[in-house]
Amino acid sequence: MKCIQYSRFGAASEVLSLSEIPTPDPAPGEVLVELTHSGVNPSDVKARSGARPGVTKPPFDQIIPHSDGAGRIVAVGDGVANARIGEQVWIWNGQWQRPFGTASTHICLPSNQAVPLPDGISSETGAVLGIPGLTAAHAVFGGGDISGQTLLIQGGAGTVGLLAVQLAKLGGAKVIATARGDGLVEAEKAGADVVLNYADPDLSQHILAANGDAPVSRIIEVEFGLNISTDADVIAPNGTIAAYGSAKEMAPTLPFGPLLFKAVKVDILLIYLLPKGQRDVAIAKLHDALTANALSCPIAQTFSLAQTAAAHDAVEAGNRAGAVLVEVQS
Repeated sequence: MKCIQYSRFGAASEVLSLSEIPTPDPAPGEVLVELTHSGVNPSDVKARSGARPGVTKPPFDQIIPHSDGAGRIVAVGDGVANARIGEQVWIWNGQWQRPFGTASTHICLPSNQAVPLPDGISSETGAVLGIPGLTAAHAVFGGGDISGQTLLIQGGAGTVGLLAVQLAKLGGAKVIATARGDGLVEAEKAGADVVLNYADPDLSQHILAANGDAPVSRIIEVEFGLNISTDADVIAPNGTIAAYGSAKEMAPTLPFGPLLFKAVKVDILLIYLLPKGQRDVAIAKLHDALTANALSCPIAQTFSLAQTAAAHDAVEAGNRAGAVLVEVQS
């Protein structure tokens, strides 16, 4: 099988190489998936570049990157029903704590990590469901029913943000999103009731005004460290800040007093570690939305397998209107 590998940290163009290695056979409980697309996420880029705190070398001698992908099951190991052969599936945690991920023509992994795609849903969409999709679904619905609530989605024009806007609207919430530049239009197209410029110095006041001067019930947060003061201003008593990122400020200073006297719950999400019951709920929410034609997964750029380094560069550059994919069979 063809794949992209790296054995040391560094710039994508310097450490990622196109290789050919034997196609593995599925072990007991595993499936072999012939992939069509691999999703490239910021976490993949950080892992390859060595940007994770305290990590000085790759955890395995050779790594095939990426955790998200989609394709077709072509073989099964002992204990997996032969009926699964031929299923179109999407992948979660493809390279989480494992050496070989989805930047490859094939992947072997536990059967439950290959989720059947709903009928009529493309592999391109499937390759976005792992990290962005599950993060958005759990961030929106992880606290239960949101019908009639107001949700603030910080970074509503990112891949997770655009999915979260759509899911929150489908769940019956009023949605206030923040974005900037072209993202203001994209978040509005996704269904946000109000879209505000996150760089506005009076953002807190505008958020409250957009909600009839009432605080918001739940905040989906992409930049926890930068936005925590604003979030503390606008969150309702007993509200929840569901934070899935804080890349620009990894050691934030918390306004503990305002958070304390509102009894705010800070829910830090790492989708790789989501317990099975919560993951099953998130998967069901995604599939229901896709089946109802109520969820569009935006794709910003698609690259060939040989262009994976350029795909990493595109993710690192930011300012994307959607996901970055690698078409692994090309």
